[in-house]
Amino acid sequence: MHSSNVSTHGMAVAPHHLASQSALAILREGGSAIEAMVAAAAAIAVVYPHMNGLGGDGFWLIVPPEGAPIAIDASGAAGSLATLEAYAGQQHIPHRGPQAALTVAGTVSGWDQALRISRDLTGRALPVARLLADAIGYAEDGIPVTASQAHATASKLEELRHQPGFSETWLVSG
Repeated sequence: MHSSNVSTHGMAVAPHHLASQSALAILREGGSAIEAMVAAAAAIAVVYPHMNGLGGDGFWLIVPPEGAPIAIDASGAAGSLATLEAYAGQQHIPHRGPQAALTVAGTVSGWDQALRISRDLTGRALPVARLLADAIGYAEDGIPVTASQAHATASKLEELRHQPGFSETWLVSG
């Protein structure tokens, strides 16, 4: 027999329990599912930074109770020097360094767009400060590091150690 988890008052799932808790708190306070998602995403940027963060993109599919689904493409544009000509003859585009074709982060602009849609759909909005409060608290107070974060940091440590400002900020105790 197949069983599913169900709830009468909302549900949130995220790859880190603190992000799920942030989303649930927003739902309990009367926030929309969109607002809960922004709270979860902000928390994820702090508690699960090796997998998701503010420097990335966002893609939303919002299905209102009535009407057509709404898509948000919050992927940023590539830099003006990332042209086909600049990469002609190369086997691949570098992931790091001056020739990497990194895009402008679109995550936060996607949050803004989604929150405007939420306000339009519901006629109300929780303050953005409330949506970000848990993430800010996690950043200020610290959180236990997950095994996957510890592994990711250890595997990238030599590369990170030489980035300007990294050691002074994050390796204060060595």
